[in-house]
Amino acid sequence: MIPLLSPSLAYAFGGAVGAVFLGRRERRRKRFIRQAFSRFLSPGVVKQLIDEPNRLSLGGERREVTYIFTDIAAFTSLTERLDPAVLLPLLNTYLDGMCRIVLDHQGTIDKIVGDAVIAFFGAPADQPDHPALAMACALEMDAFARGFSAEQQAAGIDFGHTRIGVNTGFAVVGNFGGESFFDYTAHGDTVNTAARLESVNKHLGTTICVSGFTASRCPDTHFRPIGVLVLKGKTEGLQTFEPLSPEAAASANTAAYLEAYELMKNHDPAARQAFENLVEEYPDDKLAAYHDKRLDAGKQGMTVVLEAK
Repeated sequence: MIPLLSPSLAYAFGGAVGAVFLGRRERRRKRFIRQAFSRFLSPGVVKQLIDEPNRLSLGGERREVTYIFTDIAAFTSLTERLDPAVLLPLLNTYLDGMCRIVLDHQGTIDKIVGDAVIAFFGAPADQPDHPALAMACALEMDAFARGFSAEQQAAGIDFGHTRIGVNTGFAVVGNFGGESFFDYTAHGDTVNTAARLESVNKHLGTTICVSGFTASRCPDTHFRPIGVLVLKGKTEGLQTFEPLSPEAAASANTAAYLEAYELMKNHDPAARQAFENLVEEYPDDKLAAYHDKRLDAGKQGMTVVLEAK
């Protein structure tokens, strides 16, 4: 029996060492995922990645995502007027609220650039309903931002409204950077378009501008058409929509807008008068006012060529 003792002990020792090595590697892998993603992913999604690491591609991949871009109107001028001791806590409170909403909707916080929050859905974990998740997130962000702005206005601080752009499409998602620093983000036209949709709100008079790619996959959200936008630097138009609350969707204002829009879509000369009547009856409808101004300037149809970002 003595000759069998040595190989048996060696086998047991090797197995123990292997188990320790594999266990240590597994703990390091889980720790890496937790440290890398806990800053900008909800705890539930982080746990999902730890439990199912095969769903995570750290090297990068091309996949469909929905991006949200937000920005506060006239915030730069506010920073020049407001004392830093007041500005920083104010901005941090706003950003904390916006980021919490993203995480609550299982989104990924891409980055914060000044006052802008950039987030996406559909990565790193699979989310087949990412357009609907992003849309629900955008609507809650809008509600929070409106309430926050109203509170600051009441306190005498000229805090602007938040503009939001939402777009769905394919992008290259992964870790971009070097060994000492990396940024889990996405690159591609889908991302750039979402940023442009946020920016065009200031021209349209809207607060949220959503691409048709996203709107078509959000059956529980009400929308009204904005138009086919040819964004600056683009040659092809993009169908865009403005989300509405159920009450706004059922309102006489929306019904009148849709009638006027259909006339404009068909190049009907009666569209000009229809929008003029609409603006007179509903002076707060800034999108209707935008189309009314276009038609008065001799423009026709629903295609809007934007010369500025």
